[in-house]
Amino acid sequence: MKRSPHLRLRRPLAAAAAAAGLLGLLTAAPDPSGSSSAVPVAASENTATVFYYTKTRDWSAYNLHYAPDGGPWTAVPGVRMEAACTDWVKKTVSLGSSPGLAATFTDGSGVWDNNSGKNYALGTGTITVKDGVVAHSDPCATTGTDPSPSPTSSPSTGNTASVYYSTTTVGWSTTNLHYQPAGGSWTAVPGVGMEAACTGWVKRSVDLGAATKMQAAFNNGNGVWDNNNGSDYTVPAGVSTVKDRTVTKDAANPCAAEPADTEAPTAPTAVKAEADGVSVVLTWEPSTDNRSVTKYQVTRTGGSKGTTVSDVGSTVFSDAGLEERTAYSYTVKAVDAAGNTSAASAAARATTGTRPPAAAQGTPLGTDPRKDPIYFVLTARFYDGDAGNNRGGGQDVKSGNAANNDPMYRGDFKGLVNKLDYIKGLGFSAVWITPVVLNRSDYDYHGYHGYDFYKVDGRLESAGASYQDLINAAHAKGMKIYQDVVYNHSSRWGAKGLYTPTVYGVRDDQWSWYYDERNEGFEYDGVSVETKSGKSYYNGDLWSTAEPSGNTCLNWGKPTGSTSAEGYRIHNCQWPNPTSGMFPKEYYHNCWLGNWEGEDSRSCWLHEDLADFNTESAPVQNYLIGAYDKYIDMGVDGFRIDTAVHIPRTTWNRRFLPAIQERVTQRFGAGAAKNFFVFGEVGSFVNDKWNRGSVNHSAQFFTWKERKEYSADDTRAALEMYDYEEKLGTGAQPASRNAFLDGNAYHTPDHSEFSGMNVIDMRMHMNFGDADNAYNNGKDSDDSYSDATYNVVYVDSHDYGPNKSSERYAGGTDAWAENMALMWTFRGIPTLYYGSEIEFRAGKKIDCGPSCPLATTGRAYYGDHLAGTVEASGFGQVSSATGEVAGTLGRPLVKHVQRLNEIRRAVPALQMGQYSTEGITGRMAYKRRYTDAASKVDSFALVTVTGAAAYTGIPNGTYRDAVTGDTRVVADGKLSVAAPGKGNMRVYVLDLGGSNAAPGKVGAAGPYLK
Repeated sequence: MKRSPHLRLRRPLAAAAAAAGLLGLLTAAPDPSGSSSAVPVAASENTATVFYYTKTRDWSAYNLHYAPDGGPWTAVPGVRMEAACTDWVKKTVSLGSSPGLAATFTDGSGVWDNNSGKNYALGTGTITVKDGVVAHSDPCATTGTDPSPSPTSSPSTGNTASVYYSTTTVGWSTTNLHYQPAGGSWTAVPGVGMEAACTGWVKRSVDLGAATKMQAAFNNGNGVWDNNNGSDYTVPAGVSTVKDRTVTKDAANPCAAEPADTEAPTAPTAVKAEADGVSVVLTWEPSTDNRSVTKYQVTRTGGSKGTTVSDVGSTVFSDAGLEERTAYSYTVKAVDAAGNTSAASAAARATTGTRPPAAAQGTPLGTDPRKDPIYFVLTARFYDGDAGNNRGGGQDVKSGNAANNDPMYRGDFKGLVNKLDYIKGLGFSAVWITPVVLNRSDYDYHGYHGYDFYKVDGRLESAGASYQDLINAAHAKGMKIYQDVVYNHSSRWGAKGLYTPTVYGVRDDQWSWYYDERNEGFEYDGVSVETKSGKSYYNGDLWSTAEPSGNTCLNWGKPTGSTSAEGYRIHNCQWPNPTSGMFPKEYYHNCWLGNWEGEDSRSCWLHEDLADFNTESAPVQNYLIGAYDKYIDMGVDGFRIDTAVHIPRTTWNRRFLPAIQERVTQRFGAGAAKNFFVFGEVGSFVNDKWNRGSVNHSAQFFTWKERKEYSADDTRAALEMYDYEEKLGTGAQPASRNAFLDGNAYHTPDHSEFSGMNVIDMRMHMNFGDADNAYNNGKDSDDSYSDATYNVVYVDSHDYGPNKSSERYAGGTDAWAENMALMWTFRGIPTLYYGSEIEFRAGKKIDCGPSCPLATTGRAYYGDHLAGTVEASGFGQVSSATGEVAGTLGRPLVKHVQRLNEIRRAVPALQMGQYSTEGITGRMAYKRRYTDAASKVDSFALVTVTGAAAYTGIPNGTYRDAVTGDTRVVADGKLSVAAPGKGNMRVYVLDLGGSNAAPGKVGAAGPYLK
């Protein structure tokens, strides 16, 4: 599950507290008026004054071509715009009763800015359109008696405050100054527009009258604020600078010593256009500039839509949804911060093909999951194959990701397809990916805030690299895809198609920055930008001033006695909350979790970002079963189940697990269903066998069927089961011998009481600070699982390191090698979190939410280590590699894991075998055997990790070590092995001849296995 650790135990006490928590994340401006309920009154006729930025266009004329919402378009080329102030033109148009307008801009001679083919959707009032970004401010406005926005001008009366604001770390295209002279009133939100001063600085002068200082905040006109962490800025009269939250009084003009930048960047070179179906990917070499290039302008000609100009922040442009079999030409210009524009590049041309058909549905590989070591990736943080679907979201600036040019949604399926050979070259044949469903939250890149469970998130897909394409590409390489799925909760905004709450929201002088204007024609999909707000995280469909039909939320819209951290009045029903009546009990539970090991952990919300499904309700069950049937049909090979412990075992055993089996059987047959791998996250964060003595909260509990009949009502049955099993206690739970040998013999396991859910081995995970400790704790629990040979074993993950650490494992390379040697030879399925093969981000905090950049955490972007090409000739074998990835593949733990995978793949006993320590002395020493009469496989192996071992009572015969090739002949049932050293091991395999002959030395000696 993907809750931020520092929020994990937070339990909001009321709707007011929950709303305040949100606003603490979305830094906003102070209350400009002190009013708690001001609501703007609509005029009898709406108008829009549209300002358009000219500096980067350099057209000879500017026309606004528009249509009021619901009305006709103007005749081409539209109406002429007039000069407003330096670098701006404007036009005021009447809209009648329409709430907004659709618009494009043109020079009147065939060159258009129509927002890359989507037009601009604009609201009413004052609107700026600057380089594709829509904001709400007047860039030419003056205030008081100050006739000029220049900080160097003098006011006609009173005191003047001239403010320079540094935009280096915020990256805004428009900046507004919202201020209050001491003893005076706040300006109307968003304040007054600031103008460019020099690279990295904007400026504004305001008349303070008799006041000697003012309170101030800054914003981008679209709801993103810098208000000094809620304290506002105090700015004195005179010249001041504001940089990095520091106000400098009587400051020198930061632009005075900087000569005007009149030098244009060099023209982009090596422009290449490659068509893929009806998409074109354009790439070029970066331009140079005397200061810095801030963006590129791509001009496209061809097709029936005429000429279009698009702004791009990188040297890659993905142009999708083009016409079939059509020739297109592209040129690129570079633009610097001063607006200097380079000459156009040489044209690059491409002709589209036909629209590709949807990828054919896949078929699961259907083999025993224990054969397949797992590589776990956060898809959005692994490798970026398509920059066109990158999105930063509402926390991009606050988190610091924007300053790092590191949007939270960065990696994608195209990147994963491109690097499947890297994963295969490491030796992994299964890839566990984070949830794929459309998410909706302030910080949802990891996928655990599902909104539309029937739709794949567009921020992960690209033309030719859909989710289906990924599944098919993996299968073509003999690799499985395990999809992370969430049954326990949706996003705070509900689940589309089941229930989505409407919250109270009023776009008054306090809240207009947050509640986006409604656009009836726009549907949130995570990737498309709604142009009225300029956001891909648009929320105009979520709120209403009028009480919705059928509302169940108590005291709809009434002001509470509380304010947000920024001083805004909070209203009832303003924020999703389980105790307000906003979420119907038929679909959601209506309480906050109080005890993580109590009954309420299955029936209450974990966090305000995770709306807890009423999974005992038939409509919810049907919604989720139907959604996940879709992905089963696509051919995924298994499900990793998030937050499994927070759903009653009875519900799993009655509803969800049988539904999975039935669907796989129906689509692909009983054999595929048997090997469709389901493994659950049952968060047991203690070092004992049973989680604080509670069987209902222990991982092994979920691997068993029910032992008695309960009520036909699922809610009552859950309570009956909980009470029954807790009273029985740990000593009366079922036991299993499925993981253990009978002497030296393998026996057919008894899975008659298996629930259908395997689990992550939380006890080994929690104890992996030391391999010995993990091994001994693992052995101690194995009789309580249905079959521990199916346990998923890892050291750390996207949530925790060992001992519930919030940092990625940092025990050192030798300790990592030792942990891996144990994981790859002991019972269970070894699993590695992305980048651990190079100790990526070792010791770094795994998750800090939006309070720090992702680049500083354990969820940093990994793609820089994968740049270049790689081809795998087999599992654990790389035939060629170039660029940075070649260096990555040369790292010591990479070599170690490659050989471990080769050895494990060559010895069936290490994959599927039962184990025993009978007659064995040694730290981590055991024997394993797997026998299958149907396939005539019989494999017996003796293993010791790090330390010396002595084996007695073993079968006589010839043994060959898979690590060194050493051969031993046993005639008296005894074999002794010297200590191989930390991270090293010995695997003596009994040579049984024919297809069961011992493989001898597997692979080449490496840094640890030697």
